Amino acid sequence: MYQKILVAADGSDHSIRAAREAVKMAKANPEAVVTLLYVIDYDKARSEILHGQSSDEVHFERRKHLLPLEEIFRSEGVAFETKTLHGTPGPTIVQHANETGYDVVFIGSRGLNSFQEMVLGSVSHKVAKRVQAPVIIVK
Repeated sequence: MYQKILVAADGSDHSIRAAREAVKMAKANPEAVVTLLYVIDYDKARSEILHGQSSDEVHFERRKHLLPLEEIFRSEGVAFETKTLHGTPGPTIVQHANETGYDVVFIGSRGLNSFQEMVLGSVSHKVAKRVQAPVIIVK
């Protein structure tokens, strides 16, 4: 049974659905612990600051993305922790997942940045190819 569950989240509809699927799995194992991972993209953060948003505004916007996901776990009584990392989302998720040794990783099939997905390939695809644990891509 999966005990260490990682949910890669960006606040998109797909990541919300991934969180709901992770809840189902976590509820099957009372000892399961979920980590909700949000990766702050350096390039996007730099762009937000350059376009006049204060760092407090940027932080508040990011928190808004995570609140619905956190509420999903709270309302279902599933133990979770929220972790924020900085870097490029795909490689950062892969590195964290592999170094921490999760039993399973949930990720939405599409995120908030559709342009990056179209040009560079999807984050979920990169994660699925490189994470050593099973990866569940939720659409």
